[in-house]
Amino acid sequence: MTHEEVMQMLSELDIPFAYDHFAEGESPDPPFICFLFPGSENFAADNAVYMEFSNLSIELYTDEKDPELEDRVETVLNDHEIFWNKSEVWIETEKLYEVLYQMTV
Repeated sequence: MTHEEVMQMLSELDIPFAYDHFAEGESPDPPFICFLFPGSENFAADNAVYMEFSNLSIELYTDEKDPELEDRVETVLNDHEIFWNKSEVWIETEKLYEVLYQMTV
């Protein structure tokens, strides 16, 4: 999945999103999403990269727990046939929940 394809997929959610982070002072009010490709999980054959796979992280930020929005994100991922794992953390300094979706695409 390319950067452009991820952006196209995230646009289906109709909430602000950015790659990695928003510029200083330009962060929208929650909810918003940041996504990034933090690494790869390539498949090797004959001592070379045979197939390329990227790790993709989608970070959903909300100021309160929002199960309905999480369901919407998960529906979009499922509709695009993406296998994902989910974790959650409260960021005290930002007063935000971060729901992290991790996948290999």
